[in-house]
Amino acid sequence: MFGRLTPPSPESDPRPGRRLRIPRRLRAAALGTALATVLVPALSACGGDAASASGNATLKWTSSYFPTHWDPVVSGSGAQFRELALVYASLTRTDEKGNAVPDLAESWEYNAKGDQITFHLRPGLKFSDGEPVDATAVKAAIERAKNQKNSALFGDLTSIKSVQAKGLDAVVNLTQVDYQIPQLLGQRVLQIASPKAAKSPTKLDQNPVGAGPFTVTQIVPGTKAVLKKNPDYWDAENIHIDNVELTSAPDASTVVSGLQTGVYNFADIDPSQAEAAKKAGLDVFVQPGFNASNLSLNINKAPFDNDKVVDAVRHAIDRQEFVDKLTFGYGEVTDQPFPKEYVAYDPESEDQYPYDPAKAKKLLAEAGYKSGDLKIDLVIPAEDPQAEIVQSQLAKVGITVTIKIDKNWATPFFAKDLAFSLYGTTGRDSALQTLTAHFGPNGPLNLSSPYEPSGFESAAAKVRRTPLDSPDYTDVLQAATRAGLESKALVFTYSQPNLIAKSKSISALPKNPAHIDWTGVTIGAS
Repeated sequence: MFGRLTPPSPESDPRPGRRLRIPRRLRAAALGTALATVLVPALSACGGDAASASGNATLKWTSSYFPTHWDPVVSGSGAQFRELALVYASLTRTDEKGNAVPDLAESWEYNAKGDQITFHLRPGLKFSDGEPVDATAVKAAIERAKNQKNSALFGDLTSIKSVQAKGLDAVVNLTQVDYQIPQLLGQRVLQIASPKAAKSPTKLDQNPVGAGPFTVTQIVPGTKAVLKKNPDYWDAENIHIDNVELTSAPDASTVVSGLQTGVYNFADIDPSQAEAAKKAGLDVFVQPGFNASNLSLNINKAPFDNDKVVDAVRHAIDRQEFVDKLTFGYGEVTDQPFPKEYVAYDPESEDQYPYDPAKAKKLLAEAGYKSGDLKIDLVIPAEDPQAEIVQSQLAKVGITVTIKIDKNWATPFFAKDLAFSLYGTTGRDSALQTLTAHFGPNGPLNLSSPYEPSGFESAAAKVRRTPLDSPDYTDVLQAATRAGLESKALVFTYSQPNLIAKSKSISALPKNPAHIDWTGVTIGAS
């Protein structure tokens, strides 16, 4: 499958793939004074862990990624897309192998040149406000994602020049040959909202209107959402859950007890809670994903404008320590943004900069720094044990790190004002999108923009020009990964699994990488 990877438990920044590691207790305190029930009538409560006396099956999901925004354009492609997928459907989605399969679009085809793709929408579909799901809605969704002032998705859609709406056919004209589009325009990047509702993005952010498997009946911002099954969803006959109660996860130490007592029946859990969940008789499973944590360096700022300092940091990092101290046996070391079993993972780049503190000290000396001379600030948004590990490891080679917490971290990070920071990513359905986000000159996860490693642009272009079913695709994609990993701006450290605990009353879920797919899932008696 796709490895045992995931994000730690953070909020999602309004930029693609970024996840801020904000402790839940801090989130709860920050949200506590701002809660207000929004619009819409409340759904009557459903008791019990499973189907009620009336036959209603209720999913009670407590999530580490409760949406900060319900407008998918603002929410972006971070981990919270899983929760928004309850409400919104997309042109495509991914199967257990990570391949694009039909969703709102029942089929698609490219022109002979590869610079135009036509998506054929399913007939007779409508959004929960009664508006038709047609090519006009697709055109509006793409244009809004590209142009809305606070869009977190505009950087993901640079290959799209324009969209023509022809009834149920959305003709997407591209700026270049790009065979990644069906994977790109899935749940992460193009969750499609009703164009009527999206005329007021502020209202949409509070009262989402999509064409997904469920519709929202109540939202308490930052805390709770209540949903019911959407009878007009295109695959409604395979959705066996009638109601959803989605809540923001409490402190990690209380989640297992909440599952035991029936307050929840489905939960994201920290690795530290996995053993307790198993002992409590709960089902604990690892969801495949593309998650990776790393150190982010700005080579446009001292001291990282010196290649020897960059290489010293690379060799000073002991990845295994992150795994041992933070993942409770579930994580693994990583030196690239893909799991080893995934098609984009490049074996040739594995362990290119092994842990070697003696070599790190030698490189620093060659750069003109004696032990203790080099002092740098590590700026992060909240307390993070990763930072302490980095601080300790760099101290061993003579670099003094001062950890500074900036609650407005996102602004200087994405303005490329920081010299040194940390982040983690949940990856993308399109492997090339993952690469360009990290290594491209405009990549949101590239702190050193507009820098990109030599040869990466041409390698990425070759991936776009290569059909996904080409026999050369794997080699071409891995070559692009190899070119990207020449970047001096990133030092990958470790990955950690998406761990989920659930009541045994909930049947097994499809193992789609990073996605939670409710198709066919049932909730029976406890």
